[in-house]
Amino acid sequence: MSKSPEEEHPVKAFGWAARDQSGHLSPFNFSRRATGEEDVRFKVLYCGICHSDLHSIKNDWGFSMYPLVPGHEIVGEVTEIGSKVKKVNVGDKVGVGCLVGACHSCESCAIDLENYCPKMILTYASIYHDGTITYGGYSDHMVANERYIIRFPDNMPLDGGAPLLCAGITVYSPLKYFGLDEPGKHIGIVGLGGLGHVAVKFAKAFGSKVTVISTSPSKKEEALKNLGADSFLVSRDQEQLQAAAGTLDGIIDTVSAVHPLLPLFGLLKSHGKLILVGAPEKPLELPAFSLIAGRKIVAGSGIGGMKETQEMIDFAAKHNITADIEVIPTDYLNTAMERLAKNDVRYRFVIDVGNTLAATKP
Repeated sequence: MSKSPEEEHPVKAFGWAARDQSGHLSPFNFSRRATGEEDVRFKVLYCGICHSDLHSIKNDWGFSMYPLVPGHEIVGEVTEIGSKVKKVNVGDKVGVGCLVGACHSCESCAIDLENYCPKMILTYASIYHDGTITYGGYSDHMVANERYIIRFPDNMPLDGGAPLLCAGITVYSPLKYFGLDEPGKHIGIVGLGGLGHVAVKFAKAFGSKVTVISTSPSKKEEALKNLGADSFLVSRDQEQLQAAAGTLDGIIDTVSAVHPLLPLFGLLKSHGKLILVGAPEKPLELPAFSLIAGRKIVAGSGIGGMKETQEMIDFAAKHNITADIEVIPTDYLNTAMERLAKNDVRYRFVIDVGNTLAATKP
C-alpha cells in the first residue's frame, strides 16, 4: 500500500497545496527526504508566484499531479548540508528554480543545459529519482541536490531576487544565446508583465536600445519612466508600427495569450530574430512570406541550465536588477491567484513564507 504524503519521507514538512483542478489552495502536511550526501536543505523565506503555478493548480496543461504544492522561485537560508556538498555552507542564502533533477548523461546535460534534458525533473508536480512526487516552494523548507542550488550574492535581496529564478532566466537566456546581449543592439520586448519588465532591465544592462511593444497605451509611462525603456509602441496602432518598421535586431515575445505575429515580423530588420518565451494555449499563425522576405528567424526558448542561472543571478546582483514585486502573506494566496488570472499585479507576487506560513497551520 502506498504511503500518504505525510509518511512518505522522514522529514516532516508543511505548506499549501491544491487538491484538485478547482485550484483552491489550503494548508497541507507532507514530508521531504532526509538530507543526502550531495543535498542542501534550506528554510524557505520567500517564494515567487509564477503564472505557471496558476496553470498548474488548475491543470490547464493536463499533466498536474495532486496534491500539488506549487512554487519554483524559492529562496531561503541553508540549514543543513550533506557530507559531499562543496558549493554552500549552513547559513548561506540560496535559491531553487524550476528544476531539481535531470539524467546528467545526455548531450544537453553534458553542456550544462539540464533544462533541455528529456528526463528533466521539475521542482513540483514531477516524479523524482526515488519515484515520489516533487513538491514546490509554497512550503516551510526545501531539499535539493547541490547541482540545482543557486547561490545568492550578499547584495541580492531575497524577495525581489526570487522571481529571477524563473522570470529572470527565461529572458536572460535567449538574449545571450541569440546574440542580443551585444551593446548597441535594438531590442523589442513584447508584453510588460512578470517576464517583460525584467527583460527590459536585462536588455538595458547589456547596453541595448529597448522598445516596449504593448496593447496597453496606459503602460507607456511605466515603460519609459520607471523601467528606462527608450521607446514604446502600441501594437494595434498601424501608424506607430509603420514608423518603426525594420528597426529591431531582435524581439523577446513574453505574451502568453494568442496574438498576431505578423506585425512583429514587420518591426524586425533583415536577419532579425523573434524569440517566443510566452506559451499561448493555442497555436499561433506563422506567415511564411514575411519570414522569407528578410531571412528572419522565429525561435523559442525555455529557462536556462544551472550554470547560466547562476551567471544570471550574479549579473543581476552586479547591475542591481530585481523584479518589481508585491509581497503577500500566505493566507492571501487564493486572492493572489484570482488577481493573477486578471493580470492584476505589478509585476510579481512574492509570498513571505518565512514570516507568515507557520501561522496558517491548522
